[in-house]
Amino acid sequence: MKKNYYYFGAIFVMLLGISLIFFLTHQPDPKLNDVIISEKDSKTNGDQQKEATKTDQDEKQDDQTEEKPFSEMVVSAVEQTIQFFSNKTHVTAIGDSLTQGVGDSTAQGGYVGILERAINKDKKVVTFDNLGVRGNRSDQLLKRLDKPEVVSSIKRSDIVLITIGANDIMQVLKQNITNLKMEDFTKERAQYQERLHHIFSKIETINPKTKIYLLGFYNPFQKYFKDIKELGIIVENWNNTGKEIAASKKNVSFIPTKDLFDNTDENLFAEDNFHPNHLGYKRMAQRVLDFLTNEDERG
Repeated sequence: MKKNYYYFGAIFVMLLGISLIFFLTHQPDPKLNDVIISEKDSKTNGDQQKEATKTDQDEKQDDQTEEKPFSEMVVSAVEQTIQFFSNKTHVTAIGDSLTQGVGDSTAQGGYVGILERAINKDKKVVTFDNLGVRGNRSDQLLKRLDKPEVVSSIKRSDIVLITIGANDIMQVLKQNITNLKMEDFTKERAQYQERLHHIFSKIETINPKTKIYLLGFYNPFQKYFKDIKELGIIVENWNNTGKEIAASKKNVSFIPTKDLFDNTDENLFAEDNFHPNHLGYKRMAQRVLDFLTNEDERG
């Protein structure tokens, strides 16, 4: 087993380390949330502009293609569960850049904004507070749960949506980039597990009646590092941790998102190749709405 870890460390650092060092040292603001994976800079400025324009056009076309079925799905779901969504329903969304909506070309709040506009299209039946902060790790979110504006929102909430943990993984990569081992992720995952328990407990203390939904991770490295299967294992392990903790709590549910971004030919990522684009966020919004309105059927 140790030999496998050493082999992983050597291959992992050689292939991934060089790329991540480049991205970490060539960004204007070297924060965890700004770590990106992009294509090699081998095109001329003119080619880059043309490609960017084409990407925007393709994304808009994809958005238009998806708008109708998503709208129909929302209408159907809301009509079938009208007693669930009422004009007194309040949703608090907290967490990292995936809650804030970084990468959404419409700049309207990612999956949270999509849910809000779709559900309240004809009549405002749900109030949303988007309290996502780009770059937040689980330890930072735990501290933010003491802030008056966050406490106030959760006290009024019927539903709390959370995305957290991706920056915890990125911090492991950044701090151990020259000597990366699988044990580094395992050790940090244990800390993440403990902090998740505290996050859920604190929310339950603030509002014992609210329902909490933890959204799982997707693998942002799959596009460029398909051959490094350990990356997928890391994401899967951290997802399992969140899923297990959620299952141990009465008012917490886990919403998987990894499968939405795996093995697809569709472009679901923003220009940074790390965050979802508008279409990617639509996939997340569909999944969240499905869990919110059909949870009783899941048992």
